[in-house]
Amino acid sequence: MPLVPTASIVDAAREARVGAAAFNVIHLETAEALVAAAERTGIPLILQISENCIHYHGSLLPLTRATLALAEGSTARIAVHLDHITDAELVHQGIGAGVGSVMVDASALPYEQNVATTAELTAWCHERGAYVEAELGEVGGKDGVHAPGARTDPTEALAFVRATRVDALAVAVGSSHAMRERTAELDKELIAALRTTLPVPLVLHGSSGVPDDELRRAIAAGMTKINISTHLVSVFTGSIRRTLDADPALVDSRKYLKPAREAVAQEAARLLEVLNTPVTVPDLRTAEATVRG
Repeated sequence: MPLVPTASIVDAAREARVGAAAFNVIHLETAEALVAAAERTGIPLILQISENCIHYHGSLLPLTRATLALAEGSTARIAVHLDHITDAELVHQGIGAGVGSVMVDASALPYEQNVATTAELTAWCHERGAYVEAELGEVGGKDGVHAPGARTDPTEALAFVRATRVDALAVAVGSSHAMRERTAELDKELIAALRTTLPVPLVLHGSSGVPDDELRRAIAAGMTKINISTHLVSVFTGSIRRTLDADPALVDSRKYLKPAREAVAQEAARLLEVLNTPVTVPDLRTAEATVRG
């Protein structure tokens, strides 16, 4: 199946009030596992390649081309996205290679510089038909805007979206990057306010630390794109540990990577179902009416 535009997955999810799943690729095995999950469930999936992942592999093109090939060869509806990109050259390389969307991450810069950098790269991407996500925050990275106490201001977020013309915005509502325990509680009232205020879909980073039911409530409140990486990495690594503990003499990497790949495929499929199961929030309309008032 041809590569699916990120916009079509995100916009359809926003309209249906379900989650647009965005799971991170670390290497070929995880890319294969995630594609398998999308095929098993029939649910669209955004495959993400982060700047950290690109640095790990030494360059953008090999893993990106492999991920694009898997997406294009799949029977599932799959988009390929660059995540947390701070280097403009990587944006250029990725879009040139055929990636359909990118998260421009200038959140470590002061607000005015964030706006200027994001607006410039967004204009460049839009000229080439690419979709752009951005992040609004004080400091980027694992201890920055998405630290549990950080919150996005709806008024400032609206000004940012209007100034940069981005297509989606990552917001701080109580999640944190790289959490290993799924204990985060999100600010659903703020999510509802941001959904009402902003004309673009909301993106939740740090979703690995958010329990299933809390993710579903956040989606019902107005969150759309749900990014998950650390949780699936933990599943992969846990499987490898169990396999090697059971057979310390094992040396053929295929014999421990294959079950790890299957473990990720199973958990990714489960998460796809979780994110696409609507939940009713009785006071949601009341909350949104209050925000509009």
